[in-house]
Amino acid sequence: MRRIRAAAGGVIAVSLLAAVTACGGGSSTGGGGNDSPRTLTYWASNQGPSIEADKKILQPELDKFEKRTGIKVKLEVVPWSDLLTRIMTATTSGQGPDVLNIGNTWSASLQATGALLPWDEKNLEKIGGRDRFVDSALGSTGAPGQDPAAVPLYSMAYALYYNKKMFREAGIEKPPATWDELVATGKRISKDDKWGLGAEGSNLSNNIHQVFVLGKQHGADFFDAEGKADFTGDGAVKAVKQYVDLMARDKVVAPGNAEYAQNQSLSDFSKGKTAMVLWQAAATTFKSQGMADADWGVAPVPVRSGAPGQGTSVNSMVAGINMAVFKNTRNLDGALEFVKFMTSDAEQKHLCAAYGSIPPVKAAQSDPAFDRPELKVLRDTLATSAAALPQVPNESQFETAVGTAVKNLFARAAGGKAPTEADVRAELTMAEQQMSGQ
Repeated sequence: MRRIRAAAGGVIAVSLLAAVTACGGGSSTGGGGNDSPRTLTYWASNQGPSIEADKKILQPELDKFEKRTGIKVKLEVVPWSDLLTRIMTATTSGQGPDVLNIGNTWSASLQATGALLPWDEKNLEKIGGRDRFVDSALGSTGAPGQDPAAVPLYSMAYALYYNKKMFREAGIEKPPATWDELVATGKRISKDDKWGLGAEGSNLSNNIHQVFVLGKQHGADFFDAEGKADFTGDGAVKAVKQYVDLMARDKVVAPGNAEYAQNQSLSDFSKGKTAMVLWQAAATTFKSQGMADADWGVAPVPVRSGAPGQGTSVNSMVAGINMAVFKNTRNLDGALEFVKFMTSDAEQKHLCAAYGSIPPVKAAQSDPAFDRPELKVLRDTLATSAAALPQVPNESQFETAVGTAVKNLFARAAGGKAPTEADVRAELTMAEQQMSGQ
C-alpha cells in the first residue's frame, strides 16, 4: 500500500510538469480586464494558527487595496496540506486564481509548467525592481539562469523552540547546540507522558525540510550536479535514519507523532506535553494557543558539531512563501498592482509582523518590530546558515517521494520497529525509482 500511495503522489507531480503553457487561472471576464481590472481572485496560504485567523489578518489589507485601486480581491485561504495539489490541478484545468501563494521550494517545479508569469526585469520594475528584495529570498524563486517564477512575500527559517518551564523542571540550563546534546536533553525530559521533541511525521514537506538539512550536515544534496535524483548515497541514508531514529531509537519523539500532519506538534508544545520543536516563525501560533512569550525560548537548530554555518554546518532550508501570477490572468495589470501592494514596504512590515515572519524586502527589515529575539535568530540563520532546497523542475516530486519514504519509516518506528540502514536505503531506492518513472 505504501508503494501505491507514493506512486500516486508521483503521478500527480508528473502531471504538474506536463502542464502546458496555456493553462492557468484567472477571474472571469465579467470581473474586469486590463483596461479596467475590477476583480481579482487570490489564493493565500494558511500562515496563521487557523484559516479564520488568516482571514482576519488579510481581509482588512485587501479592503485597503480595494479602496485605493477600485479592485476587489476575492480571498481564499488554502490549507497548507492542500495547497500544492490545488495548484497542480489549476495548472492543468485552467480553473484557478489570478494571484496565488506558493511554497518557495516549489518555484522551479511550477516554473517548468509554463503556467506562471515570468518576472522579467520589465515586470520586476513594475513592483519596484529586483534590488528591493533580499538575495537569499530571490534565490528560491525559480531555476538558476531563468526569470523568477514568483517574487518573495514572507521569508522564514527554522529554529529550535524550547519550553522554559519544562527545561527548568528537568534541570536543563540552556538549549542544545548539537544533535547529541538534543538527544541527551530529550531523554531527560521524555517520561511521565512528556516528550523531548515534537515532529510531524505525516507532513511530507516538513519531512523534506528536516532531512534536507540533515543531508547537508552529512554532505548529501539529494540531487547531483545535473539535477538527477541521488537519494541512496550514504549521506542521504544517514540523514533520514538520524531523523527517524529520534523516535525509533532515541525515544525522544512520541510514537503518535508519526501521524501528525496538521501542526499538532505545536499544540503539544503549547500544552507542555513536548519540550522542543523545530519550526518556522511559530510565535503567532503559540500566542493563539494561550502561551505567553516568556514561556518559550528560541535557539538555532542544532548541528553535528561546532557552530551553524555553510556546507556541513547548514541548519535550515531557506523557507518562505512566494507570490505568483498565472500567466493567462485576464487582469494582468490588476494582478501586478496587487503584487506591488503586497510587497510594498508598509504591507511587508504589517503582514510579516502579524505572522512573525521576516520581510524579504530589505527596507522593511529595519523596522523595530523585527528586532525580537525570535526573529533575530531566524534572520541570522537566513543570512549565515540556511541553504535553498534544490531549484530543479522535479522538486515537488522530491517532496512527495522522499517525504513519503520518511513517513513510512516513521510509521514503522511508531509500530515498534526501528528501521535499519538497509530499511532506509530500500525506501529511498523506491523513492528514487518513482522519480525516474521506473
